[in-house]
Amino acid sequence: MKQRVTGIGGFFFKTKDPNKIKDWYKTHLGLNTDQYGCSFWWKDKEGNDCMTQWSPFAEDTTYFQPSEKQFMMNFRVENLVELLEALKKEGVTVVGEIEEYDYGKFGWIIDPEGNKLELWEPVDKAFL
Repeated sequence: MKQRVTGIGGFFFKTKDPNKIKDWYKTHLGLNTDQYGCSFWWKDKEGNDCMTQWSPFAEDTTYFQPSEKQFMMNFRVENLVELLEALKKEGVTVVGEIEEYDYGKFGWIIDPEGNKLELWEPVDKAFL
C-alpha cells in the first residue's frame, strides 16, 4: 500500500451562523468564501493542482454523526478502498459506505476519542 494520508483535505466545524462566520473571515482575513466556505489551492511536490477546503457547518448539522464533536477533519488519501479495507482489518471503526462524486471518493472512520474523520480520495482536476 502506498502512503495512507497525503495531506489535509479540509477542516469542517460547527457554528451558530455559518453565513455570518464566512462573512467575518472574508472581511477580516480575506478568505474568498462561497456557499461552502473557502477553497485553498496549492501544488503538490509534482506540481499538480490540489485543494484544501475550509467549511463552517450549522451547529445542528448531522454530517459529523455519530461524533458529537464540534469539528471534523478531512484527510486526503491515495487509495480509499484499499485504505478502508486495511483499517477494518486493524480494528478501526468504519462508518457508512463509500460515496463517490465527480470530485472524488469519500469514506469515514472514528478515532479512539470519538472524532469522525473524513477520508477523501480527490479528483482535484474536477474543480478546475
